[in-house]
Amino acid sequence: MPVFLLSDMMGFPPAGSAREDGLLAVGGDLRPERVEQAYRCGIFPWYSQNEPILWWSPDPRLVLYPNDFKISRRLRREMRQGRFRITADTAFQHVISACASSRTAQGEGTWIVNEMIDTYTRLYHRGIAHSIEAWEGRRLVGGLYGLSLGRAFFGESMFSLISNASKVALVHLMAFLDRQAFHFLDCQVTTGHLLRFGACEIPRRRFLEELESALAEQTLIGPWTETFNSKQVSTFFGSGQG
Repeated sequence: MPVFLLSDMMGFPPAGSAREDGLLAVGGDLRPERVEQAYRCGIFPWYSQNEPILWWSPDPRLVLYPNDFKISRRLRREMRQGRFRITADTAFQHVISACASSRTAQGEGTWIVNEMIDTYTRLYHRGIAHSIEAWEGRRLVGGLYGLSLGRAFFGESMFSLISNASKVALVHLMAFLDRQAFHFLDCQVTTGHLLRFGACEIPRRRFLEELESALAEQTLIGPWTETFNSKQVSTFFGSGQG
């Protein structure tokens, strides 16, 4: 299938028109309105520095359902130690910047270029991008960020400066999504790390159907600082399978 060239006009071709590798379109811009529209259509931007903006809709799609979330015995022991303090939406800029710098520090490329950081920070200020932070004392040692639309959470990236910090943040996020009746966490592309947490691949057609259902629900707009209660994770944590 051809790759579509986007203009300055808003709008995307159907997600089902993507190439076999998931690439759908090239170009356009990263206006917050366009990026939000992309996620609502099952599409996301993913590209590297000095590349044009690339828009993707992979098939299959990796998703993580709260009911299928798995917690290893080792991670259970880590959480019982209470080493990390977990918060939400208190350090978004630091989290997204750390996600970018941690990849470059490991000699890996990153799609979290300055333009992406700017756009997702603006989406955070609009109340639809969120971060989960893991602290050791006053030091930010791990976290993750993503978008929330309807009752779907679109995970973007995570980082750890200390072993298991981002994993504990993910457990707390999944517990929150479960309490708030979210349908799924969109993991976008398949990794062994997320498969071990219980994520599964589903056909794009099914993903788009489930996305439509999730978007019919009300979006939790605004900071999750008050509604995110990390003390309530114990019930979800206790029910996780390992």
